[in-house]
Amino acid sequence: MPGRQCVRASVKIGRLRLSGFGNPFSGPQIDPARVSQRTVGKLINKLPMTTMGHSALENELKHRIGTERPRLIQRIQEAIADDSNLAENSEYQAAKADQEINEGRIAELEDKLARAEVIDVSKLSGDTIKFGATVTLVDETSDEKKVWQIVGEPEANASKGKISVTSPIARALIGKTEDATVEVEAPGGAKIYKVRKVEWLESGSSKRER
Repeated sequence: MPGRQCVRASVKIGRLRLSGFGNPFSGPQIDPARVSQRTVGKLINKLPMTTMGHSALENELKHRIGTERPRLIQRIQEAIADDSNLAENSEYQAAKADQEINEGRIAELEDKLARAEVIDVSKLSGDTIKFGATVTLVDETSDEKKVWQIVGEPEANASKGKISVTSPIARALIGKTEDATVEVEAPGGAKIYKVRKVEWLESGSSKRER
């Protein structure tokens, strides 16, 4: 018999694409054979935020460490001096509770800043909605106008027109362009919006339209 035929099986190792929040930006290409699980975890846990949002968190952290922490320590010391029976000292208990809240927030801020991926919105452009975009929407039912900026989770504040990149409305908007129609699931039912305008913040309240 002729020699045996050798069947070669090739195994193709795929590449892992890490991209967050419905592809608001392109994720890096990573070879899982060369990257440890710990490193992959760090990349996944990155927190995107605007330059202004990062500065706001830094300022809050500085205030809590430099002002609130010593103030609360002094308040506790004064409470002890007034009444050494700590179990019955209501001012001491209240000050300790406030101290725990402050220290908890400090730890939270330090964690978020350590994982921050700062994105300068002033350097972004285009008419496609992505992280950092300020979007003007019109409700097709009520004709009500809404303006939202898509930002990082730590800086999101709906009352100030800033929505998290992980929110349902942001996920629905990302990748859309001007004049597109978007359906968003809301607590009161689905809403349909039309994208009227896409803008990019330069600094403060100044805007430029693309």
